[in-house]
Amino acid sequence: MPHNEIDAIRALLGSKPRPVGWSERRQRLDEVGSTWPPAADVKCEAVDCDGVPGEWSLVSGSDASHLLLYFHGGGYCSGSIVSHRRMVTEAGRAARTRTLAIDYRRAPEHPYPAAHEDALTAWRFLRSLGVAAEHIAVGGDSAGGNLTLGLISRLRAAGEKLPGCAWLVSPWTDLTMSGATLDTRDAVDPLIHRAYLAELADAYAPPPIDRRDPLISPLFADLAGFPPLLIQVGSAETLLADATRMAAAAGSADVAVSLEIWPHMIHAWPVWNAALEDGRRALARAGQFIRANLQGPS
Repeated sequence: MPHNEIDAIRALLGSKPRPVGWSERRQRLDEVGSTWPPAADVKCEAVDCDGVPGEWSLVSGSDASHLLLYFHGGGYCSGSIVSHRRMVTEAGRAARTRTLAIDYRRAPEHPYPAAHEDALTAWRFLRSLGVAAEHIAVGGDSAGGNLTLGLISRLRAAGEKLPGCAWLVSPWTDLTMSGATLDTRDAVDPLIHRAYLAELADAYAPPPIDRRDPLISPLFADLAGFPPLLIQVGSAETLLADATRMAAAAGSADVAVSLEIWPHMIHAWPVWNAALEDGRRALARAGQFIRANLQGPS
């Protein structure tokens, strides 16, 4: 991959200082995430998922009976359907499925467990439409990856059927922030730094909440019985250790897990797939993984 592509994304991200206020941060992430709109052949439609806002997407030739349920990143405090629309719709194309992106409630206005409640509502909305659990892939980047794992834990605890597979991009799995790469990758990561993560964690799971709670830091969860996982992470991420330790924990629990570490890539790089070959390649790999694990009659 030409380094000038990822360098151009780094330049885009660094073109303005990081905003301070929550509303300004949300506006900025929507702005940089939607630099490239969805492709012209993507059909998007707003949907009310029993009180939780969502958006369907579908491209011609995809199987509408198979679903990717997607939770955006943004540290539980920002990110939206808008910021991640290009990524989600192209993931649906690669997987040849319909997608449902969810605008779950965000902190600090709505701290834990609001996002989890919305994720569960969205899942049960899909199931109420008659979609088989094994025909649903659940995915997310960063905090959305955390939320994906939390949803599966909650479904398992409730004795409900689990999704066919899960896809995690740059997942934030440890809100205690014990990963070594928070320090060793600090100089090369343009986005995620310890002080920023601490601010997000304080907003989402304020004291006295125990951040070792497996629903808050899924790195510490019992993963036995989880569906197959694909974890994708960039080598230039402070959250690299969140991904590698998560993969090791899943493997130790006899979960089928695939870990991909993408050289030179930054946090949630598939968001910028329109201008980044490795973003498109990562989505293609995710699409292959989802198709392989959602096989079966429609």
